[in-house]
Amino acid sequence: MSLAIQRISIDPTICHGKPIIRGMRWPVEVILDLLSAGMSPKEIVNDHPELELEDITASLNYAKKSVSGEVLQFTN
Repeated sequence: MSLAIQRISIDPTICHGKPIIRGMRWPVEVILDLLSAGMSPKEIVNDHPELELEDITASLNYAKKSVSGEVLQFTN
């Protein structure tokens, strides 16, 4: 698993088991929504300092791997 994807976890007790950033209540889909709304990664991090630029990259990598059909395995 790539280092970027290691920032993504799935925990059934957090956000209904959706993929999240570093165990926080930040679903990957919210990061993708912010990006698709036109925010830059730097704007997201500036508005939400608990996030890091690497979290944004990890979200994009997760999305890419998900739509490519690649099987992702998580260890929590």
